Amino acid sequence: MKTHRLLRYYYLRFIRLRGDPHELALGMSFGIFTGMMPIMPFQMALSVALALVFKGSKITAALGTWISNPLNWYFLYYFSYKLGAWILSMEGYSAIFTTIMDMVRSEVESMVIVEKILESGGLMATAFLLGGVIMGAAVALPSYFVFLYIFKRIRRWRNVD
Repeated sequence: MKTHRLLRYYYLRFIRLRGDPHELALGMSFGIFTGMMPIMPFQMALSVALALVFKGSKITAALGTWISNPLNWYFLYYFSYKLGAWILSMEGYSAIFTTIMDMVRSEVESMVIVEKILESGGLMATAFLLGGVIMGAAVALPSYFVFLYIFKRIRRWRNVD
């Protein structure tokens, strides 16, 4: 019963968000964009900064970063590296990559993982970031239109009552 109340509470908070549908959807897409990048401890700060610069909702930007969660971190890191390494035509980083993925799977603290990626060299970090940026853009662009539709519908629904 407690979980149901908690879910209902967050649902009501979501549909009561105030603001222009464009700003809310833009903030959400920034959050989703940064949430797809393998920069775990910095996702929320970057999404809010993007929302500030481009006049999106800071609240929905922070909320959108929750697209990444402990259940999918492994996949986000894995595919962001594989995509970035493929674009950069990288070879020979399998041992370091395996170590990093083992750390992600073992739920090592995110700053330790970031330090390991940075220790691995600029090319490794570039592969992770490049893949994350591409995956983030691929998901964030359509999410803007999906959330614009949702927030417009919510606004219309609220105005009818």
